[in-house]
Amino acid sequence: MNPNLKWKFIFITLVILACIYGLVGLPTFPTSVALLKDNFSHQIKLGLDLQGGTHLVLQVQTQEAIAQETDQMVDRITTWLRSKSIPYQEVHRVDDTHIVVRGVDSSRLSEFRDYVNAQFSNYWDMSPTAGDPSGYTLTLRAAAVAQIQETTMNQTLETIDRRINLLGLTEPTIQLRGGQNSNEILIQLPGEGDPSRVRGVIQVGGQLELRLLEDPVAYSSETEALSRHGGVLPPGTELLPGRADARTASGAPPAGEVWYIVSRAAIVTGRDLRSATENRNTNNPGQWVVDFTLSADAARRFGPFTQQNIGRQMPIVLDHSVYSAPTINGRIDDSGMIEGNFSQESAHDLALVLRAGALPASIKYLEERTVGPSLGADSIRHGVQASVLSLLVVMIFMLVYYRLSGANAVLALVLNLVILLAALAFFGAVLTLPGIAGVILTIGMGVDSNVLVFERIREELRNGKSAASAVDAGFDKAFLTIIDTHVTTVVSAFFLFLFGTGPIKGFAITLTIGLIANVFTAIYVSKSIFQYHLAKMDRQGELSI
Repeated sequence: MNPNLKWKFIFITLVILACIYGLVGLPTFPTSVALLKDNFSHQIKLGLDLQGGTHLVLQVQTQEAIAQETDQMVDRITTWLRSKSIPYQEVHRVDDTHIVVRGVDSSRLSEFRDYVNAQFSNYWDMSPTAGDPSGYTLTLRAAAVAQIQETTMNQTLETIDRRINLLGLTEPTIQLRGGQNSNEILIQLPGEGDPSRVRGVIQVGGQLELRLLEDPVAYSSETEALSRHGGVLPPGTELLPGRADARTASGAPPAGEVWYIVSRAAIVTGRDLRSATENRNTNNPGQWVVDFTLSADAARRFGPFTQQNIGRQMPIVLDHSVYSAPTINGRIDDSGMIEGNFSQESAHDLALVLRAGALPASIKYLEERTVGPSLGADSIRHGVQASVLSLLVVMIFMLVYYRLSGANAVLALVLNLVILLAALAFFGAVLTLPGIAGVILTIGMGVDSNVLVFERIREELRNGKSAASAVDAGFDKAFLTIIDTHVTTVVSAFFLFLFGTGPIKGFAITLTIGLIANVFTAIYVSKSIFQYHLAKMDRQGELSI
């Protein structure tokens, strides 16, 4: 055998062995068909439409994050004015992007302007309020709004991803969906058939805030809370529902839902938390606490806040509901401890919420769909049937029309499919129903390449060339045409992957891998088989084509 040809077949054999390893792993002895089949099923990951699972579309309420930033700005300005002993009438949030400051002492207006311009000019524009010489209106810049929205979407995406991975849901698809202002997230969880569990995982502790409790009494209803304050809540506060086991200074709250009057502005939000762990209470070994750490920016705000409010309660607000209301026992800078009547399980749950990351804004469910495993099994069966049927028809056609050379094409086609499946296993790509369509299309593209080569060889034979010369010329002349058709198709698949959703991306990935494998099998492998056959017949005689 020609040394060159020998090395070609060694390389092809190594490729085949690598593909077998990718599909079934290292064989164990004694082995069986059932064991190999089980290994194969674990190597090829199935998508939602084949395996069954849950499909969700969420919309992030980014406006809440913008309103949260405005509330914090109100709190910063109020705190600074008080710390500098500057008289003022009010600092009022008009809407989510506007703040009005009224009645600032005229002799110290320049000091106030300098403070705002120096600290917040990148985010807020300040202009005089019409009809009020001592008043100013602060407007959140459009660029700042866009930045908050982008940050909120990215953090929400990362938080949901961490939570789902933390709870062991495998091969999830979590990605942004729609245009820039749609604020939508697509979630697909193959193998998870309980949407209520998924919603619980995603929503628990959605939007986290640490606020100040303005009234130590836990009220049994909204009506009772309002009546105790003359029908109007104190300025800068709001009424929130809470857990029945969140105790306050007044003792145990009434059974059922309770209501708390808390400050509107949050001193710390989910964006400020860095880590949280549950630990046993050193002062009371029978109870558990949650230790947490904050970002450097949050620590600069939180230290003075806790120093000024020692002895008061600081509700932990999750999704606009009071989760617990621990007491501030001392100054807390970048790290602190949440104490309460926690069991190990409740402390673990709270730490899990904080550690996974709190959502910076609440979410709304736009779409929810469950794909049953039986439907996925039907899709697999029908997809495999379609693939096998198309492969058999193509094989029969090639063998009848091109005789023994058709067997060459059949071997190349089978190897193409083996390489395609092995590549999906090696790269951890997910096989979807459109991906199976990509496999079937790959079969067609593979046959097309062989037909181009074989017809070129036939043409050269009709022109009187020898079998060896006809084979060489056929492959050389068909090569550029094959490359051209494959490159144009790969470019189309690239744009499908770039702009498509999960299943469409699966089609694009499968098609691209199949086309790359087809260039290798239809050109390199098929030509090597021809060269081996010609070497056996001493490069003379009639070629069966």
